[in-house]
Amino acid sequence: MVKNKFIKSTIILLIGGLLTKVLGMFIKIITTRIIGTKVIGVYMLLMPTFNLFITLAGAGFPVAISKIVSEDKKENKKVVLNTIFISLFITFVLMFSLIFLSPIICKFLHNDKLYYPIIAIGFTLPFISISGIIRGYFFGKEKMIPHVVSNAVEQIVRIILNIVCLPLLIPLGTVVTVTFLVLTNIVSELVSITILYLFLPKKITIDKNMLKPNFEYIKDILNISLPTTGSRVIGTIGYFFEPILLTTFMLINNYKSNYITYEYGIITGYVMPLLMLPSFFCMAISQAVLPVISNAYSNNKIDYVRKKVKQAISFSFLIGLIFTIFIMIYPDVFMKFIYNTNEGINYIRVIAPFFLFYYIQVPLVTILQALNKAKEAMISTLVGIIIKLGLIILLSYLKIGMYPLIIAIIVNMIYVTVFNFIKVKKVLYE
Repeated sequence: MVKNKFIKSTIILLIGGLLTKVLGMFIKIITTRIIGTKVIGVYMLLMPTFNLFITLAGAGFPVAISKIVSEDKKENKKVVLNTIFISLFITFVLMFSLIFLSPIICKFLHNDKLYYPIIAIGFTLPFISISGIIRGYFFGKEKMIPHVVSNAVEQIVRIILNIVCLPLLIPLGTVVTVTFLVLTNIVSELVSITILYLFLPKKITIDKNMLKPNFEYIKDILNISLPTTGSRVIGTIGYFFEPILLTTFMLINNYKSNYITYEYGIITGYVMPLLMLPSFFCMAISQAVLPVISNAYSNNKIDYVRKKVKQAISFSFLIGLIFTIFIMIYPDVFMKFIYNTNEGINYIRVIAPFFLFYYIQVPLVTILQALNKAKEAMISTLVGIIIKLGLIILLSYLKIGMYPLIIAIIVNMIYVTVFNFIKVKKVLYE
């Protein structure tokens, strides 16, 4: 029964992930063709900041809720409501912080056009955070259909907004266009929350006592969420500093600002999203396996846990290998079909084989979280980020274009994946 449920959950997430990825790819095709490479470059400079604040607002709550709900030892309503309470407090603090931090971040990124888009990030955070919390509840209950349906509808809403609004906004300039792209998250996440709400049990009763913060529950949630989010925060902080350090040291080495923005836009707007396409399969496997391993490990079913770990890693590697073979043979076909450009093919040929490490890394991080070893994942991420940023700085003096970034990404993926694999093996086999 448990085995069939796990397989069913994985299949649902894979199908839903494929649908979401196809819709997401369609959004990228529409967006990149309407706004062009220059605006994409500015938008991609913003993304590390956006991702950092999304991570801070989310604080690892979806994983914490999924784990607590799957173990079935606490009252689910109290878990969700207390998590929403903490989340709203954090997001409002971050919203006000962004108003004051926006000019400073623009200065670091050497781009004044990002002032209003950065402030706009704050308004999206409560919606993104609450959506993630409700998804975490459904993952813990191993109910994947609400996630799949809400994701699909969310992407359709984005497509409609981009098709209708972007052509009207382009003449108004880069600032307005990029700000709009940020604010679309409010509408899409609000739609997603509405869809998820419809899947909640109909006979939910909430009394006044449940609305009061329960510090015992908050403590339990934070004990799981903080180490979990620590890894993500470190990763996104590294991602946040990536364009800042890259831009700063390439300018020192006499590269032009336009060249840096253009090439960085190609790598982070075209190359990386393309190579990360299979990651939705890996993420689906990870989301399905988290509650299963958490429950089995808490009940000391080690042999069963080992079996699920092997399945998760093997499936992720196989999917990544098939994709890598195709992308290595036909990079121009993929780039032309998705982005209507051949820019970035040289980067793809170098980095694609090493992305096999990344496809394994995704489930490994989730497995460590399920085994109560989120701190180990955080350490590997921290060291990996330090290595990555250090390489960007040092290699920029070699004046080899954007390859300091490419090399740093490769080394980071190899280190983090190997470290996490060793830790998982140590927990389960020693």
